[in-house]
Amino acid sequence: MKRKTTRQQNWGFPRWGEYGADKDAQTLKMCDYQGCPEVGECPAPKAPFSEDKWYFCKSHAAEYNRNWDFFQGMSNEEAKRHMKNDEQTADSYAKTDTYDSWGGAADGEGMTKNERIAYDVLELDTPTTAAELKKAYRMMAKKYHPDVNLNDPVAEQRFQQIQIAYDLLKTKVGGYSK
Repeated sequence: MKRKTTRQQNWGFPRWGEYGADKDAQTLKMCDYQGCPEVGECPAPKAPFSEDKWYFCKSHAAEYNRNWDFFQGMSNEEAKRHMKNDEQTADSYAKTDTYDSWGGAADGEGMTKNERIAYDVLELDTPTTAAELKKAYRMMAKKYHPDVNLNDPVAEQRFQQIQIAYDLLKTKVGGYSK
C-alpha cells in the first residue's frame, strides 16, 4: 500500500501552526462625517442619554465636540433639574475628601505640597478667590484644550495638569457650592 504524502501546513515550525491561521480581518468603521475617507476611531454620542454613537476621525470629532450642546432640545426647567442632580452627585464625591487624603502634611500656611503645585500650574498667587481661580482655569483650559491643539501631546498633557489642579483647588477655595 502506497502512503499518500501531504504537505505540512506548519512550515517546519510545529508550535507556530498554520501561516495566517490566527489572523482575522479587522473591521474598520469609517468616519460618519459625510464624504470623509478617514477611519472613525472616536465615538461621540448622537444625543444626551442615548446609547447611539457617531464615529468620527480625530479632526471631525474635535469639530463635533466644539459644537456639542448637551442641553439642546431640553427646556430650561429640564436643564436646571439635570444640573441640580449632577451637582448633588458631584458634591457626594467631593465629600469623600479624596484630595485631602493624598495632599500630605500642610505647611505653616495650611497648604499641602500638591496645593502649592496646583497654584503654580494655574499660575496663581496665594491666597486666591473662587472667581480668580475660575478665571485662571478657563483662560488656561481654552489655551491648552486638545480640540484647539490637535495632535499636540504637550498641550494635551498640560490640559490634564490644569484640570487636576483646578479640581484640587476648587474644594480648597470654594469654587463650587456644597
